[in-house]
Amino acid sequence: MSDQLSDQVAVVTGGASGIGRAIARIFAENGADVVVADVRDTPREGGTPTHELIEDETDNRAAFVECDVSDTDDLEATVATADEFGGVTVWVNNAGIFRTEEFFDVTPEEYDQLLNVNVKGAFFGAQYAAEAMVERCGGSIINVSSVAGILGNGGYVSYCTSKGALRLLTYALAHRLGPDGVRVNAIHPGGVETAMLGDAHLDDQARDAFVQAIPSRRMGEPNDIADAALFLASDRSSYVNGESLLVDGGYTNTG
Repeated sequence: MSDQLSDQVAVVTGGASGIGRAIARIFAENGADVVVADVRDTPREGGTPTHELIEDETDNRAAFVECDVSDTDDLEATVATADEFGGVTVWVNNAGIFRTEEFFDVTPEEYDQLLNVNVKGAFFGAQYAAEAMVERCGGSIINVSSVAGILGNGGYVSYCTSKGALRLLTYALAHRLGPDGVRVNAIHPGGVETAMLGDAHLDDQARDAFVQAIPSRRMGEPNDIADAALFLASDRSSYVNGESLLVDGGYTNTG
């Protein structure tokens, strides 16, 4: 353990499972109190709920808030819970949904659902978090986007649309909030071993081909993304603002 995030209060949306769970745990291991905001408290991969694991394994406080990020009332409630720990200083917009699709079959309802979670949730999550951070003279907002926010793919057009929007939201918010001491950055994961990756329904041949296209020749792990989030949340990145950090084993820039 270290004290990189000592005295920090972090909110991680989608923090019950996968990448969010890894981020919440590494934040707590490095000194932060953590609010896990998710639609469910049990991890999709099984095991002890993230907030309980943090309190069992660290000396830091943790709480769970049932939060549908597309519902602004839930986002306000999440900020209020962070206030009980002293007020949010780090906010991670990690909650998201993924869906492969045939472009011509996408319905307005399906499109709205995906954009409401992936974009609206991040927009208003950042708004509520930044309002609290400005009052406290600073903070860090981290948007978990995707390589799909940089590279288009016809197999999941709606998802690419949402993650591209999240990338530009990052840049615009960095410009707007930087003078107030709030840094805003994005992480763009490649393929990561999570339950969401299973939603892509890759067969063994497609998976092997994907891994061979990655210069590091492996899929990512949730902790690979969590380590990047720790850097962006800490003072070690104090002059990093409006940045897109690719964590994809080299996939995007070498294809």
